[in-house]
Amino acid sequence: MTTDHSTRTAVVTGASSGVGHEAAAQLARAGYHVIVTARTNAKAERSRAELRASEGVDAFEALTLDLDDPASTAAAANALVGRGNAIEVLLLNAGIPPTRPMTRTSEGIEAIAAATLIGHHRLTMRLLQANALSGTARIVIAGSEAARGDVPMMNPIDVDQLAARHFDGDRERAVEAILRMQPPVKYHANNQYATVKMFAAWWAAELATRLPAGMTVNAVSPGSTPETNVTTKMPPLERRVLVPIMSLIPGMSHSVGTAAARYLEASNFTTEKTGMFFASKPKKMTGPLHHVQTKPLSTPDAQRALWTVTERIAAGPGAPDPEPTAQHTQTES
Repeated sequence: MTTDHSTRTAVVTGASSGVGHEAAAQLARAGYHVIVTARTNAKAERSRAELRASEGVDAFEALTLDLDDPASTAAAANALVGRGNAIEVLLLNAGIPPTRPMTRTSEGIEAIAAATLIGHHRLTMRLLQANALSGTARIVIAGSEAARGDVPMMNPIDVDQLAARHFDGDRERAVEAILRMQPPVKYHANNQYATVKMFAAWWAAELATRLPAGMTVNAVSPGSTPETNVTTKMPPLERRVLVPIMSLIPGMSHSVGTAAARYLEASNFTTEKTGMFFASKPKKMTGPLHHVQTKPLSTPDAQRALWTVTERIAAGPGAPDPEPTAQHTQTES
């Protein structure tokens, strides 16, 4: 195992537990100095301490990052910029599972969309604008098997159909209605989750066209991993019935370690693999990573519409850009 953690830096959002926590451990084993983020300072520090104890290396830093809060996101981004070390791996793992009832952030963004997309966009673009990513950086955003559109009870919204029926064909208005969960869009937790994960794949595809040569970005599904803490927030039917059944059926779930290894696999992709969505094969929940190329996931016009709306929301009122703060905690020497 590589033990020099002084030169390569990785950032993992949503690292307080589950797949993000395990991915941070695996990155450290691969020789990275890992900055772990969580919504609160207490959670971030606890994650850092647990990882340092379990891995036996002083290779972790803690950073407070609440992706629902523009001020927190800006402060975290500035802290990363201010530390000086170029980031080699940016793992955008944070998010929330399908939840009921529907909630919105203070900016009026549906919570699943805010955590998965808007906050990560703000963070990534600030780091890119400040040249805080290395010339060979690998950006990975968490996807989901549900984005393929073939997972039972999880159906991504057809944006083109929504636009045609209710917005005179205007994709941007349709996308914004989904992100804000406004009429005529009706909230269905599982469908919203699947749609937002489809949006994550669109976002990666569009960002890939804007990155400097040498960098890559891909959306990667960690696969079905029911043993994580996120299952406690799932709707009762899924939590009490579907998750236990999936855990018992061979091939329907895999370990947290296997899920995290998918992220690391993508962090080693060559530059030929960028702007893509990787998940299990069609109608599978686990197994080798597969490049998913279904039509809804390969729609340039829709991808650009999503990007435009995301940029507009991210740059809107309530997105301050404060000076670096003391939230970024250096590990002990």
